[in-house]
Amino acid sequence: MAIRVSGTEGYAAEADALVVQYESISFADVHKDVLHLIPDTPSRILDIGAGTGRDAAGFAAMGHDVVAVEPTAELRIRAMALHPSPSIEWVDDSLPDLTRLLTRGETFDVVMLTAVWMHLDEEQRRRAMPNVASLVRDGGVMMLSLRYGPVPEGRRMFAVSGEETMSLAEAAGMRLVLRYDALEGVQRRPGISWTRLAFRKG
Repeated sequence: MAIRVSGTEGYAAEADALVVQYESISFADVHKDVLHLIPDTPSRILDIGAGTGRDAAGFAAMGHDVVAVEPTAELRIRAMALHPSPSIEWVDDSLPDLTRLLTRGETFDVVMLTAVWMHLDEEQRRRAMPNVASLVRDGGVMMLSLRYGPVPEGRRMFAVSGEETMSLAEAAGMRLVLRYDALEGVQRRPGISWTRLAFRKG
């Protein structure tokens, strides 16, 4: 039996359903509030928790080179088949340590974490933020979406807050440039709400 990365519980068994769910919503609709922060010129983008590859493919279509990190093999394999692109490199790595990425010594113009942060407990979030921030180049942008609401059966999620996330990011050298609180996400699921945060380094 495969050992699951902490926070990925439930995703492997539901991979086929998640592909349908995630791919039913466009990249532009999900990220409309932060698209203006993404560079117009070809850039290096890191998508942490890339799931089915929808966002990585969206970035690639904009002309960017993308490193897509997804620890759940069942999702990663489907994503690679669904969104084949020479502009997307898939990496098996995971928060909070991102060991493989950090050993590469790269930095990125944009680092995105979509519906990922709530899978980390408090101690993991404190470990993860400096690692994530270190992957953002000077002047680059880090974007996170925070999910609030009931935890689906079989998943591992924790309470997160904008205030805690901002405090951790600022301690890691990131400056808040956007906060957007949404009563509901694009999927309009009852009881689920979101906060979108964006930070710039330096």
